[in-house]
Amino acid sequence: MRKHRNVHSIKYKCTECGKCCNTSQALIIHRQSHSGEKPFECTVCSKRFTEAGSLVAHSRIHSGEKPYKCHVCDKAFSQSGNLKTHMTVHTGEKPYKCSLCNKCFRCYDSLQSHNRHAHSNVRPYHCPYCGKLFKTESELKRHVRIHTGAKPYSCRHCSERFTWPFQLKTHLLKTHNEGTWLTCHICQKRFSQSGKLKYHINRHEGVKPYVCSDCPKCFCTAGELRQHQPVHLAVKQFCCILCDRSFRRKWSVIQHFKKCSDITGLSRIFC
Repeated sequence: MRKHRNVHSIKYKCTECGKCCNTSQALIIHRQSHSGEKPFECTVCSKRFTEAGSLVAHSRIHSGEKPYKCHVCDKAFSQSGNLKTHMTVHTGEKPYKCSLCNKCFRCYDSLQSHNRHAHSNVRPYHCPYCGKLFKTESELKRHVRIHTGAKPYSCRHCSERFTWPFQLKTHLLKTHNEGTWLTCHICQKRFSQSGKLKYHINRHEGVKPYVCSDCPKCFCTAGELRQHQPVHLAVKQFCCILCDRSFRRKWSVIQHFKKCSDITGLSRIFC
């Protein structure tokens, strides 16, 4: 009972990052992440962890094992925490509330991610290859794969390897018929990722939750909003090297350069 009460009255706080832990042992393990000490190494992708339990949970990415199953929709998960978060989809519960904007979230990690992206501009992690800055270490690690070409996610049925977990999931569905397709209830189109299905349904229903801060225009996805935002910039940072014409968007100058090179005859040289 005393151990359980710690869940409701967190009292072990990390002095370096402010994260709170339920027990002193959990705090000791957490502090290892700051010291860089990670004694447990994955034999497949060489990723290291501060505790054995994290390594066991991580190994399920490579094995595909999903022992935690939802009793409502039969969806399975590799970690108990993911199942717990998934259950809020059925209950509609969003217990984690942002103290700055009152937005609610189903899991604590989503709240933390929201705080970093919406209310903080600090980017302490920089890419050693291109210098790009990131707010979290995990974002940097994912980005570095673009430069290194690392493919840590392997198929257990064949020799294929993938850079991202969603690529492995799609491969298993299409090639080995493993997993469950997500189907749109309106047009029956199938998707391998829940996020893509959500955006697809939003288009059917006309839901556009992403609003531009400079004009009333709304968008279905955050990516569409990011593509729109340069419209309001006075600076045209992308310049054609052939005619010195400037553009606000990178893809605009790429499209223009193709036409410009055809006109000047440079396309034959590049080909």
